[in-house]
Amino acid sequence: MNARPRIIAAVCAIRADAGSRRPRRNARLRAAAAACACALLAGCAEPRPSSVANACEIFSQKIHWYEAARDSQQRWNIPMPLLLAFVHQESSFRATARPPRRRLLGIIPWVRPSSAYGYAQAVDHTWLEYKKETGRALARRSNFRDAMDFIGWYNNKSVRELGLRRNDARRLYLAYHEGRNGYRRQSYNAKPWLLKVAKKVQRRKDAYARQLKTCDLKPRPWYRQMFDWRL
Repeated sequence: MNARPRIIAAVCAIRADAGSRRPRRNARLRAAAAACACALLAGCAEPRPSSVANACEIFSQKIHWYEAARDSQQRWNIPMPLLLAFVHQESSFRATARPPRRRLLGIIPWVRPSSAYGYAQAVDHTWLEYKKETGRALARRSNFRDAMDFIGWYNNKSVRELGLRRNDARRLYLAYHEGRNGYRRQSYNAKPWLLKVAKKVQRRKDAYARQLKTCDLKPRPWYRQMFDWRL
């Protein structure tokens, strides 16, 4: 269990103790206990936004996601629309997304094709590399802020090592999917379906960019951001 759940558990315990002395607040305490239980279970995956086709609607429902994407953009100089387009393609904004299992004999659920997991579909070894290089030891793939930072980090390295443009979602996605060595070998040329997907990511990035120009988004005060367990 990482630090966040331990803190939340402590808060739950304190509130439960207080509730035993204040019977009149039982209803509110039951609601608080339910929220605490959610936070402690499997990272408490956040529900998907009702619409993921419009960046303004995504962020109007989840302003803390806007703050996470903004912070990643500022840290890694990777455009926010590109960050969102990658998440849309990789997980469709589902916190605990995994590749579907292969089928043994076409019937029996078998192993998954990779260890990809979370919003960014980061595989185990690349996620460990990210945590080591950035010092974010408690980062979780099912956490949106951590996933945004990961995508920014990975694409920033692709820009520097491969000489790609920061807003070139198509080529950056090919490098993201195939790995930078695979991109150098042009392994994507043997995968016509992947070339189509990369073009789709570029179109999604362009659509998000147009939408974000019309959004009226305001970050929350810093103190509200600091005590948000979802981040």
